[in-house]
Amino acid sequence: MNANRPPGERAVLAAVPKQLLIGGEWRDGAGGETLCVEDPASGEEIARVADAAPQDALDALGAAHAAWRGDWRVSAPRERSDILRRAYEAVVDRTDELALLMTLEMGKPLAESAAEVAYAASFLRWYAEEAVRTDGRVATHESGAGRVLTLKQPVGPCVLITPWNFPLAMGARKIGPAVAAGCTMLVKPARLTPLSMLMLARILEEAGLPGGVLNVVTASSSGSVMEPVIRDPRTRKLSFTGSTEVGRRLIEQSAEQVLRVSMELGGNAPFVVFDDADVDDAVEGAVLAKMRNIGEACTAANRFHVARPIAREFADKLAARMSAMKLGPGTEDGVEVGPLIDAEQLDKVSELVDDAVAKGARVLCGGERVDGPGHFYVPTVLVGVPPAARLLREEIFGPVAPIMAFGSEDEAIAAANDTQFGLVAYLYTADLKRALRVSERLETGMVGVNQGIVSNAGAPFGGVKQSGIGREGGPEGIEEYLETKYVALALD
Repeated sequence: MNANRPPGERAVLAAVPKQLLIGGEWRDGAGGETLCVEDPASGEEIARVADAAPQDALDALGAAHAAWRGDWRVSAPRERSDILRRAYEAVVDRTDELALLMTLEMGKPLAESAAEVAYAASFLRWYAEEAVRTDGRVATHESGAGRVLTLKQPVGPCVLITPWNFPLAMGARKIGPAVAAGCTMLVKPARLTPLSMLMLARILEEAGLPGGVLNVVTASSSGSVMEPVIRDPRTRKLSFTGSTEVGRRLIEQSAEQVLRVSMELGGNAPFVVFDDADVDDAVEGAVLAKMRNIGEACTAANRFHVARPIAREFADKLAARMSAMKLGPGTEDGVEVGPLIDAEQLDKVSELVDDAVAKGARVLCGGERVDGPGHFYVPTVLVGVPPAARLLREEIFGPVAPIMAFGSEDEAIAAANDTQFGLVAYLYTADLKRALRVSERLETGMVGVNQGIVSNAGAPFGGVKQSGIGREGGPEGIEEYLETKYVALALD
C-alpha cells in the first residue's frame, strides 16, 4: 500500500508499531481485526493497525491495575522523572521522523508538525521536573495539641482519550503528568490518527517505562470499546480531549464510579481587535490563531470582532495574507495549509460557509473546496456575517475567518461572551488598562493578549462553561492526577 511513496515515508511508517500495547507486550486485537489509517492529502491508505474489541480494553485496564497495585504507585519520584527526561530527549532527537509521521496521518504541514513535536516534548520535560516536587505540608493544629499532615498520592489507573488534531502533543500532555504522579494508564488515541501515539508509546517503553504502566488500545469504535472500562471500578480517572457532545456522554458514564474527570472540550474563540491596536500585528496574530493546524484546533479563533473604524482595513489585510498562503500536501516544500482531516470535516466547513453566504455574508477570499484528491478547503475570509449564521455558534474547525464590526467595548465583550463555550479568547489593544479590564470580563479559561498562541507546557490549559473541566499543563496539571490525603497526628 506504500510502494509508491518515497523511501523516507516508507521507512517512517514501517517503524511504527501496529499492534495494541497491553501489559508490556505488543499484541493483535482479540478478534484479529485491523483499521485503516489514511493520508488526508490523498485519501490513500498508509497503514493498518489493530482494531481492539471491548475485551482488549478490559485487558489493558487489568494490566494498568496490576501495575498500579504492584510497584509503580510507590516508585521513586526520581525514577519517574528520569524516565520522562529520557523520553523527552528521544522525542527531540527524533523530531524529523515524528513530524513526517504526523503529517502523513493528520495532514498539517511539516513545519507545523515539527512545532507540535517540540510542544509535545515540552510536556515530558516539564513533568520530569514536576515529578520530584509533589509536596504536601505540615502544620500545627490550631489547638497546639497535634499536627496536620497532607500527603499527595497518585489517583490510580487512568483512562486517557486523545483527539486526532494534535495526536502527539495531547498524548504527552496527559501521559507526562500521569507518569510523574505515579499513575498507570490506558490510552485510546483517535481512530483517524493512531500512529503518533503508538510511536510515543514505543519511545516511552525504550525510555524505561515499566510494562503495564502505559497501555495503548486503538479501535474503530471508541464508544463500545471504552464504555466498559469507564464503568469499571478499577478505573479512577478519566481524561478526554474532544467535542463537547462526546464529553457530556463520557461525564454521564463516569458518574457511575464517581471518577475524577478532566474534560478539554469544544471552543468558539473570539478574536477581539480594538481601534487602538496595531492592525498589522493583529493580522499576524489572527493568522496564527486562525490557521494553526489548518484551523482544526479548539483554540482556533472562530469569530473576529473588530472595531468599526478599522474593520475594513483589518479584513482586507487578513484576506490578502490568507489568500497568499500556499495550499497543498503537508509534505511539499513551502506548503502552509494542508488538507482537512477527512471528507466529513470538509463537508462541514463547506456547509457552514454556504450557510453564512446564503444569509448575507460576503466572501473576500476563498469560499470553496478544491477539486481532486484529498480534503482541501481554500483559506476563506467572510465579512458582513449575520448573527443567524451557523458558524458564529458552531466550531468551524477549518480555515475560515468570519469578521463582524463592533462599536463600544461593552458591545465587543457581550459579543465575545455570547456562546456556550469558554475555552480561550484573544484581544489586541495598545491600552494595558483595557487589556486587563477586558481579560477579567471575558468568560474564558484563557486569554491571549496581543498574541495569537496561548499554548505553553508551563501554563494551565483549560476552559469554563461547556469547554471543559480541569486544567492540563503547568503545576496545576499534575494536581489532576493526585489525591490529597489528610493525616491528623496526635502528639499527646
